[in-house]
Order: sequence, then structure tokens, then C-alpha cells
Amino acid sequence: MSELTSTIIERGDLAHLALFLWASGASTLLVWNMRQLADAHRRFNMFVQEIAALNRLFRNGS
Repeated sequence: MSELTSTIIERGDLAHLALFLWASGASTLLVWNMRQLADAHRRFNMFVQEIAALNRLFRNGS
């Protein structure tokens, strides 16, 4: 192979590696973000349930 061909092949492999690393990083961040959102939703749901329990307590107590 000529030097020009080998240079193009090497750069192509490097570009694919860079694209793979970028996609892997973006996917990892997306999964982490979705887990954080699910945890926040769970905590908010627990908060709303506690408020509802307090409302029932005050409504029944009066």
C-alpha cells in the first residue's frame, strides 16, 4: 500500500474510535441522567404521599 492509502486508513480508524468514544460517553451520561430523574421522581412521590398523609391526619383530627 502506498503511504497516502495507509494514512487515510489510519485516520479513518481514529475517527471511528473518536466517534465510538463520544457515543459511549453520551450514552453513559444519558443513562446516568435517567437514573437521577427516576430517583428524583421517587423522592417527589414520597414527599407528596407524606403531604397527603398529613392532610388526612389534620382532616380527621378536627
